[in-house]
Amino acid sequence: MEDITIRSIQPADNAAIAKIIRQSLEEFGANRPGTVYFDDSTDHLFELFESTLGSAYFIAEREGIILGGAGFFPTDGLPEGTCELVKMYLFASARGLGLGRHMINQCLQVAKESGYNAIYLETMPELKKAVTVYEKFGFSYLDGPMGNSGHNGCDIWMLKEL
Repeated sequence: MEDITIRSIQPADNAAIAKIIRQSLEEFGANRPGTVYFDDSTDHLFELFESTLGSAYFIAEREGIILGGAGFFPTDGLPEGTCELVKMYLFASARGLGLGRHMINQCLQVAKESGYNAIYLETMPELKKAVTVYEKFGFSYLDGPMGNSGHNGCDIWMLKEL
């Protein structure tokens, strides 16, 4: 992990991280309507996060190659003090290195420092390895969605107090 840099997203990262997100969803058969696969914002993550107060998106990079990303966002309709863990995806060869846990930790820490007291996420059964990681972080299952993410293709909803 010492040769991996975690940094804020930059404009030049948009195409690479969008490709990682879409390839990951294709790999797990989760590239369906109602997911980030079809969101126009997936191609413009720098602009989305740059223009939204209370959000952050981080890129993992090794020797100039983007390995993945993760962020948090004040999704419309979430309770006061709650943000959403969003667009947590890693390039296939970057999985199993502990990088996902490191990225989640980064998001949780910065979200807490930003004044949030809870973090919500939406995911799918196809991403079962990610769900297992979220469980280990102490995310609890919810009976239904919170907020207005627009991702009706997700049917697992979880929440963690910070």
